[in-house]
Amino acid sequence: MLLLPAGAFHAMFRSFERTAFHLEVRDLYRTPEEAAPFQRFLDGEPDDAAWQRPWLDVVREVTEGGRSVRRLRVVSVPHADYTRWLLHISGFNVEAGEEIRWLPRPVAGGLPVGDDDFWLFDDRRVVFTLFATDGTTASGAATEDPAIVRHCVRVRTALWAAGIPHDDYVKG
Repeated sequence: MLLLPAGAFHAMFRSFERTAFHLEVRDLYRTPEEAAPFQRFLDGEPDDAAWQRPWLDVVREVTEGGRSVRRLRVVSVPHADYTRWLLHISGFNVEAGEEIRWLPRPVAGGLPVGDDDFWLFDDRRVVFTLFATDGTTASGAATEDPAIVRHCVRVRTALWAAGIPHDDYVKG
């Protein structure tokens, strides 16, 4: 496993060839760039997603170039405020070209939902998200170990098949 230096993830994200898949299993993420927009949501104020523009631009760039970006969020029910906020803002991601599915924990029984968030690139590299004790993202740890990659591919395949597409989940 290789601990990624600052900025390495962004370079890795731009260099994948075909597919990038993100598994999110936490009910709350504490990232500095989300703090103010999340608070605006809690206060009932509108969000123009300007803070999210750099990510949306990257997603748009890679998907318009023919690559796939997919995300599956495993969520508790009833939804916490943070999940309600994600449901509210994820339409921007979908419009940019990201495919998002939602998997309620009660539906995930028997599926291989672990405790680790990860990115899977081209079914050959996994980057696990590392979190500090306060819940903020600390770094990433990358590996191309074939056994770990195969495990993450199996997890992705099982969970993606069970996940509910974003538009259907929001309507439901």
